[in-house]
Amino acid sequence: MADLEVAFLEGAPKDSFVLTNSGTCDLDAAAITLDLSTSASGVIFDVTGNGAGTEVFQPFEIVSGEGYVVDRPTVRDGDRLVTLRLKSLPRGETVAFTVDVDDTRGSRAITVTDSELSGATASIKTPAWTASKTFEETAKLRVPLPTCS
Repeated sequence: MADLEVAFLEGAPKDSFVLTNSGTCDLDAAAITLDLSTSASGVIFDVTGNGAGTEVFQPFEIVSGEGYVVDRPTVRDGDRLVTLRLKSLPRGETVAFTVDVDDTRGSRAITVTDSELSGATASIKTPAWTASKTFEETAKLRVPLPTCS
């Protein structure tokens, strides 16, 4: 079985996304895309002090598993989509990044809670298959992947 867990962790001043291969087999080269454009609260990445975000901002920074990442993606202020191209992600391993995330429709733009990510998606694409899952009421999801070969 192969699964990818994606978790969003609200933090101050940095929010985090943690992607973990929680399956029993390795994930070969893949592109993992987090698409916030369909989130319930219009969530955006806030990476500069003079853009679409509110108050505090934090640039995109890979903090774990950088050796699995092909290249660092460019994330601009106000972006709602980020794609990490991975060389591989062995079972039990994690890639994590920090960034500031703000909502554009809620009453507290600087704090993003579980349900505000509702509707956002995580997708995985390889040369052989694609899989995706939508965030629901929590800021954690599990994308089921095709079985190991």
